[in-house]
Amino acid sequence: MTHPQANAKSDSAPFMSLLRQWLDRNVLDLGRQMRISYVPPLMVYLAAGVSGLTGIVGTFFVKEYLGLSAEFLATLGFWAMLPWAFKMPVGHLVDILWRYKAWLVYLGAALIAASLLIMVNLLADMDYMRLLWPVENWYVLAALLAPVGYVIQDIVADAMTVEAVPRFDKDGQPLPEPQILAAHTTMQTLGRVAIIGGSLLVAGVNVAFFSGVETMGAAEKAAVYLSIYRWALWVPVISVLGVVLASYLRSQEEWRLAAQGYEVDDIQRLSAAGVHEAPAINWSLLGGGFGFTLFAAVMGLGGVANSEEIVFIGSLAIVLFLMWRLTMDLDSKTRKQLYGTAFVIFAFRAVPGTGAGETWWMIDDLGFDQQFISKLSLISSALTLLGMFLFRRFMAERPITYIIAALTVALTVLYLPNIALYYGLQHWTAAITGGVVDARFIALVDTALESPLGQIAMIPMLAWIAHSAPKQLKATYFAVMAAFVNLALSLSQLLTKWLNQGFVVTREVRDAATGQVMTPADYSELGWLLLVVMGLNFMMPVAAIVFAKRTLLKDPT
Repeated sequence: MTHPQANAKSDSAPFMSLLRQWLDRNVLDLGRQMRISYVPPLMVYLAAGVSGLTGIVGTFFVKEYLGLSAEFLATLGFWAMLPWAFKMPVGHLVDILWRYKAWLVYLGAALIAASLLIMVNLLADMDYMRLLWPVENWYVLAALLAPVGYVIQDIVADAMTVEAVPRFDKDGQPLPEPQILAAHTTMQTLGRVAIIGGSLLVAGVNVAFFSGVETMGAAEKAAVYLSIYRWALWVPVISVLGVVLASYLRSQEEWRLAAQGYEVDDIQRLSAAGVHEAPAINWSLLGGGFGFTLFAAVMGLGGVANSEEIVFIGSLAIVLFLMWRLTMDLDSKTRKQLYGTAFVIFAFRAVPGTGAGETWWMIDDLGFDQQFISKLSLISSALTLLGMFLFRRFMAERPITYIIAALTVALTVLYLPNIALYYGLQHWTAAITGGVVDARFIALVDTALESPLGQIAMIPMLAWIAHSAPKQLKATYFAVMAAFVNLALSLSQLLTKWLNQGFVVTREVRDAATGQVMTPADYSELGWLLLVVMGLNFMMPVAAIVFAKRTLLKDPT
């Protein structure tokens, strides 16, 4: 007679074998394909992921120290996203100045460091900083400097991934093209892992920093905030060390080839230095891009009415014109498919959010403190990393319109707990479960289910851009299409601003000197804001898919 435990072991054996095979194919194989030349760009990507270290502190700093409205913060979000829409001229400039890429990374690091130092000084001696300039102005400057630095570093890192992949073996023989393509895929996957791994790391650090925050006084919290911003000063150092390592590895490779008897020209051809050739200067792209950047700056600083809307329309017009010029040589069917797919992705990325008001409400009414929000971030980063591996086949085998439709439905359903919490679901669930299923429990479960979906939306979008690009215009094409989808995020911020104008949500603001309440907390309109946002998050992508399927993506019959 067979023992029950033996049956259980035999039943679990196939499952464990399949699990080991999956881990080996999807996770461990990435480690086996890792090369030392991949490390420099991965360090720059890691710095981008670690940059989130100050995100939670920034949220609480604004709430506790500044009198900025949710509408203003949404407007600030628009201007902070705008640098990503100008990757076209900056990317072309990076190509032209590639020999000096280290200095470009240093420039990005300096801008990031300046942003962090402003926040360090605000927390260390706000009274002195207030004498020099209003605190709100200092915060806005810091919020705008950092994204410019990260844009510059991101563009350089993207190009560094090209030279990180070897094209020749150690004997100077060309590697097979399939092997080079596989290496590029590995490099890009590791780049996503580095960014998300960085966010996972800082989420864990935030949990540790905010341990016991519920018992801290205002001065103790401020000391923790200051400590986090000081630690964040290592972020630009990480990216700089990545460039230094790249220079060292390149020099070592050149010395190795020289020792084998290769001449200077052959060394240039075989080493990373021969990967990137400076293109001819496109003055229309550079002049138009930077001219419009200057125009956007003047509009923003000049206090022109509706400046965000004017800048967005101008940016969109330029990008659409460039898209049209780049796709003129494509046949009609391919061009329509490209436009239809771009339109669907744009609509999915342009959906609005609730703005800062929802976070303020969670802090004030639900009692979510810094450590709990850090735990949510930790769970989100960890499951996002897992989701990259779990859903690789799903993303590879489905058309992007199917993926967007599935994600839209899933994200809409997962938005319902937010609305339910506002209307008091947690009081009922806590009563019938003995306090187990409270607001924090619901938020944890919702975050666990929702977090992998964000990365699933990003990966096929990037793959679509890379796959659609003509071989002879790959860099320019990618920059234009990336600018287009990044403009969708700017539109998202504009829609968020408009919604916050219609549904006004305020948190309590007190005068720093007297302690008198200047603006009372008012979350009465947040419920309607949540409902409208959920509706738009569903309707915008679905309407775009239906329209595209009936027009641009319609099968010819």
